Amino acid sequence: MEYICPNYAPPSNTSVSVQQRTLKMGNCCGGDKVGPSEQNQFGYDVRIDDIKRRPTDTLFLTLFAVFLVIFLGFLGYCILHGDLHRVINGYDDCGYICGQSNPISKDAYCSESDKTSKKYHILDKPQNEFRTIRKCVAECPDGYNKLINRCIPRAKNMSNLESSLEEFVTQVTEDFQVYWKEFCYLCLIALGMSFLMLVLFRLVVGVIVWIVLVGVVLACIGGTAFLWLLWKDPSKFINQQPSYFLPDLDERNSTTFLVFAIISSVLTVIVVLIIVVMRKRINLVIKLFEEAGKAIAAMPILLLQPVMTFVALGGVACLWVYFTIWIQSSGWLQETKSNSHIYRYIKDGIMKGTMWYNIFAALWMVQFIIGCQHMIIAGAVAMWYFRKRKSVNFPVFVSFYNLTRYHLGSVALGSFLIALVQFARLVLESVKRTFNNREGKIAQCVLSCCQCCLYIFERFLKFFTRNAYIEVAMYGYSFCAGGAQAFKQIASNVLNVVAINSVGDFVLFLGKVAVVVATVFIGVRWMRAIDGVQHIWVPITLAGIFAYFVAHCFITVFEMIIDTIFLCFCEDCEKNDGVTRPYCMSRGLMEFVQNSGKALNIRDVPRLRSPQDRGSPNTVSHGVVYGKRNKEY
Repeated sequence: MEYICPNYAPPSNTSVSVQQRTLKMGNCCGGDKVGPSEQNQFGYDVRIDDIKRRPTDTLFLTLFAVFLVIFLGFLGYCILHGDLHRVINGYDDCGYICGQSNPISKDAYCSESDKTSKKYHILDKPQNEFRTIRKCVAECPDGYNKLINRCIPRAKNMSNLESSLEEFVTQVTEDFQVYWKEFCYLCLIALGMSFLMLVLFRLVVGVIVWIVLVGVVLACIGGTAFLWLLWKDPSKFINQQPSYFLPDLDERNSTTFLVFAIISSVLTVIVVLIIVVMRKRINLVIKLFEEAGKAIAAMPILLLQPVMTFVALGGVACLWVYFTIWIQSSGWLQETKSNSHIYRYIKDGIMKGTMWYNIFAALWMVQFIIGCQHMIIAGAVAMWYFRKRKSVNFPVFVSFYNLTRYHLGSVALGSFLIALVQFARLVLESVKRTFNNREGKIAQCVLSCCQCCLYIFERFLKFFTRNAYIEVAMYGYSFCAGGAQAFKQIASNVLNVVAINSVGDFVLFLGKVAVVVATVFIGVRWMRAIDGVQHIWVPITLAGIFAYFVAHCFITVFEMIIDTIFLCFCEDCEKNDGVTRPYCMSRGLMEFVQNSGKALNIRDVPRLRSPQDRGSPNTVSHGVVYGKRNKEY
């Protein structure tokens, strides 16, 4: 393989002929990357860490800050007129909080204000009365269970269930004292399996992908053949199967089998044709997986991003619960009816509005944190991709600096759009629950359709913002400009995107399943060898859940890396021509481009510039000679 050395940059009106000096496939600048010159006469500067950045979407960052300040003001109003113990301990009909001393009420019927000895709250509904009485009691009466300062009514068969549950909890606690070391080892095994899965994605992903695709084709062919055999001789198969195997199929109705067989045949042909047509793009998916593995090997600190994100999301969740309790506890003590001597804490408009404000703030903060993770990963990977050498000096920290210094406004805008759609879905769900009668069935159906449309739009918006974040991290665009550039690249690479989002996502899902299955299998074999364990499925279930969570965190990072490398690949092909502006892609991607240049001559993939664009009848781009026709790959 031969290509023009990046150090050679001829004038724009000078062609590069085949006879000119070339070098063997590699990088004359050193390293695995086929790197560009840092700056050329065309004005392209692909070293994204040297791009002159400026703060983007500062208006929305300011709006985000103002939004949080206003929220804190509303929250302070609720805290001023609230008390956490109203929710935690409960209060009686006089408004007295259970388990503590209260100010004496002016109402003569509410003279007993000291509830220190009565710390349990109970809701009682006497017979022939339509209202519920709220009381504070010293002990829960018979037929009630204690739960967080509450007396909860016990169901008729609850006594046996309660004793069984108590016995179960005791047994599980005893089991944990026996197998706690093995459980910790299982968690470490799940962590190691997740690391191993990332290594396998880099080394043998091609084998995995083609095994999956061949398995899908064989399953489709086998199912279709079975349906045709059923149509030809249904009695032979139905008589051999249990009655529940084909419950809705009548032996005498062969038309049913024929319809199913035809549909299955059509679907099988479609699946086979799709795989045949997309085979080169599937190879691109495999190459992207391999490149993502290289990126993780070069920047292993990327795997800590999910941990940091999880901690941040956990903090937001705790704050949201804490703020929600304060908001729920707020209100003005008012008598429900005149001379009824029944008091409740009634919320005013500000308090009710703060409840919805708190929900939207939580949605926005969650999406903001996730967006920051996407931006950090995208910036680090793009920096690694466009560097001449694989050794990058602190790319994650540089990406974090770029995010906090320049692009928090873009993340605020993208997260706001997603949170707005999610909030609209919650509002529609709240409105839908108000329609319970027959007249509301049509309204419920309409609202359900609206929710479905919003869900689809939310999925699209998340996909759009992820790719917009990549462009913002790559070139310092604003969110809208980055989204437009990302949409342009995706629209011109539709089939490649489909291959990545179908085959790639399915392989990633299989990776999660493989980690969970391996962890559970090892756990079963291990726990069976331990004497004295009464409920073996408890540690195995917990280990499986932990394994899925760990695998999901790792593969989420891997997925974002793949998306970033793909957009970098598209940008590389659009902004560079392989001659005056050499490509930045690695040798593996370069060899794939050369080997697939003729086979992928389709419009929806990046184009290599034609000789007319470069002013030469015969030019060479990384060893590929182009004649008069445009060559695409």
